[in-house]
Amino acid sequence: MIGHLRNLTRLITIARVLARHDALFPLERLGVAKPAVWIAKAASRRNVPGRPGEKLAAAFGELGPSFIKLGQALSTRADLMGEEVAADLSNLQDSLPPFPFEDVRRTVETELDRPLESAFSVFDPVPVAAASIAQVHFAITAPDAEGHTREVAVKVLRPGVEEAFRRDIDLLFWLSRLVEFAQPQWRRLRPVENARAFEESVIIEMDLRFEAAAACELAENFADDPTFRVPTIDWQRTGRRVMTQERVRGLRIDEPDKLIAAGLDPRVLVGNAANAFFNMVFRDGFFHADLHPGNMFVDAEGVLVAVDFGIMGRIDRQTRRYLGEMLLGFLTGNYRRAAEVHFEAGWVPADKSVEGFTQACRSIAEPIMGRALNEISVARLLGQLFQVTETFDMQAQPQLLLLQKSMLVTEGVGRTLAPDVNMWELSRPLIESWMADNLGPQARLMDGMKTLSDSVGRLPRLLESAENLLGGMDKGGFRLHPETVKALRGNRGPLSGVITVAPWLIAIVLGVLLFLKES
Repeated sequence: MIGHLRNLTRLITIARVLARHDALFPLERLGVAKPAVWIAKAASRRNVPGRPGEKLAAAFGELGPSFIKLGQALSTRADLMGEEVAADLSNLQDSLPPFPFEDVRRTVETELDRPLESAFSVFDPVPVAAASIAQVHFAITAPDAEGHTREVAVKVLRPGVEEAFRRDIDLLFWLSRLVEFAQPQWRRLRPVENARAFEESVIIEMDLRFEAAAACELAENFADDPTFRVPTIDWQRTGRRVMTQERVRGLRIDEPDKLIAAGLDPRVLVGNAANAFFNMVFRDGFFHADLHPGNMFVDAEGVLVAVDFGIMGRIDRQTRRYLGEMLLGFLTGNYRRAAEVHFEAGWVPADKSVEGFTQACRSIAEPIMGRALNEISVARLLGQLFQVTETFDMQAQPQLLLLQKSMLVTEGVGRTLAPDVNMWELSRPLIESWMADNLGPQARLMDGMKTLSDSVGRLPRLLESAENLLGGMDKGGFRLHPETVKALRGNRGPLSGVITVAPWLIAIVLGVLLFLKES
């Protein structure tokens, strides 16, 4: 009861801020906590000019760190908010006034367990950026044993931010459960599961060791790529609330005039960006999910350098294959196959019509794919596809929504650099190579053999479980007829056949795998 009262009180406060900005429509649409909406309307009647998404973004900005992050998360959910509102939320500025240097010093010294001056010979007290979760300071490391120093950027978590997020996430879970209980038609969008995904992403973002680990993983994935790199992490000066990395010097990727003046070709940069993003998603299944222009620089050699790894996305191999087949179906006009993939992946319930979904796919793709090459947006194609979810009870796929949003941002960067170029066309050889390697007959055969190999690998455990089962039968642990037990343990029992065949099966599988490896 106390928890309900606390959440209701907090909700009324939030509703009043939304009402002040004339942005109560999300709560009204949910149709829950109506008393809080009524009180907010009565206390703050406003008619604020502007689009609904602009007003909601302004309200979220006033509500602070938790809601700035929530707004950014909702900007990926055009299926929930509508395209216009989602687009306005994507412009929500993740910036707050900087917190005092005394708090920075205290946090750094607590996390690193030493005085600030022993870790850094120079530490600029004025932050270069201040966001909802953390702010960044430029510094120079203290000399090492050889007397070397390095220019670094130090990210420091905002004081009290963990407690603020915890309170608002509790409220988000409370609201999500209310929605699932009171509005059954919203359950297909899995509000509680989405709240949990938001909670996990925020928890990761508020432990800067996770961000540092993500940067290192991405760096390893691109260790052999001369066109894209990640700043080096200084683990000796990194902790839960402090992260230190190499300082990046370069031009923002959305400044084409400066890039051209520096002797760099925008078309080459667009191609490199497309290749990097494609490799992140399809080759590695681990992608930077916040590649807006402020997080991508170009160094003096023309190498793309990414920063800020707090929001990352993962897609497992099977989902990547589904996504690849779906995109291939759209790009080749095979809408039936694009539709079938949705059913095979379980994204659309089996009782829905494949023919009807095929027609929906065609209605979405034809207007987009019929445009000039440089106007085709794969991200917009995915976004519009997710908007037909209600008609076919398609369950929300948070990882794909995050990917779609990331693709939209990446395409926007590409159009800024080279408006007459389609970035996916520049990376077409890479895409075709991946398709051949992962969607062709040999790839399917390898997948089948791997499944068989995994099954064989589980066989000893199955046999052990069977032996334990039979042992339990002997000891009277199971109530089976004695003749049944005798038959199971005898030469005519089904297990004896498995035991006899298993060595030959293993040998055959290993032989085939070795042959495929050699070929």
